[in-house]
Amino acid sequence: MKIALVTDAWAPQVNGVVRTLTAVTERLRGRGHEVEVTSPDLFRSIPCPSYPEIRLALAGGGAVGRRLEDFGPDAIHISTEGPLGWAARRWCLRNKRSFTTAYHTQFPDYLAHRTGLPAWVFWPYIRHFHHPSAGIMVATDTISDQLRDQRLTQLRRWGRGVDLDVFGPDIPPPDLFFRLPRPIQLYVGRVAVEKNIEAFLASDHPGSKVVVGDGPALAALQEKFPATLFLGRQSGRDLAACYAGADVFVFPSRTDTFGLVMIEALACGTPVAAYPVPGPLDVLDPQSGVMAERLEDAIAGALKLDRAECLARGRGFTWDASTEQFLAALAPQPQGRAAAMRPANA
Repeated sequence: MKIALVTDAWAPQVNGVVRTLTAVTERLRGRGHEVEVTSPDLFRSIPCPSYPEIRLALAGGGAVGRRLEDFGPDAIHISTEGPLGWAARRWCLRNKRSFTTAYHTQFPDYLAHRTGLPAWVFWPYIRHFHHPSAGIMVATDTISDQLRDQRLTQLRRWGRGVDLDVFGPDIPPPDLFFRLPRPIQLYVGRVAVEKNIEAFLASDHPGSKVVVGDGPALAALQEKFPATLFLGRQSGRDLAACYAGADVFVFPSRTDTFGLVMIEALACGTPVAAYPVPGPLDVLDPQSGVMAERLEDAIAGALKLDRAECLARGRGFTWDASTEQFLAALAPQPQGRAAAMRPANA
């Protein structure tokens, strides 16, 4: 199958959306599917306000449409609600091409954090973008319920996975972990206001707090919480070592749709402490995580969990299963329509 993937989130960005798309794209290609990615690195771009590491592509519908028409895909997936996503959406509607979308990010909540406006102000934007989609891919039941409340009902499940060749319990922790007072409480992810990291760093459970990641709030948090160990961005085996060496993984976000970092931590045998909100409610069970309105209570409870049970839970999320769900959720073009889109020499 020829699959066109249009996304405003792609390398060199580092986040759960990019990791999900690259992992699934790699497996699709490994199965013999042809995937063409339309991403910001192909166009002139400008930095996103307050997120300079995120680039906004300066591409009109013509440029995006030509790529789609030249490729002649059997299925079109628009992954994000950014400039490229809107350009692809306009082209598909104008040319009567079916397409799927995905709801990766709680944009109404993110924008509410950054503007001070209520989240409901931004929901019309989300409804308008996804309304003509043949299928909206969502990771969890909780987010499905939320979108149904917004009258978006054409929902299709698309879960997440863990690279079990990278994340596991037997990786030695970083040397500096041996010098830290226990328990080691770890956060991994973007260092941004909507991730609610300050709630974690302000919690008073004894031990050491470690933050892995980069983002616009890093400098302010470093200044406010000098006792916290900030390790910056980590990846691969170095990241897995941080997960495996921690006593508990703390997920303070209240605005994520899933929380890929939670299952990476679980795949390393590390229990999770979180708020009872979308993401943790769907990912965690009583054997792998504790959710409470006081992070101190969640941390204390998670530290009592059996790491073998956490490991078993984490290993239940695979990218192969995620790839199968993605394929099943696509909306292929009718056979004649797909063939008509292809160049004569295809």
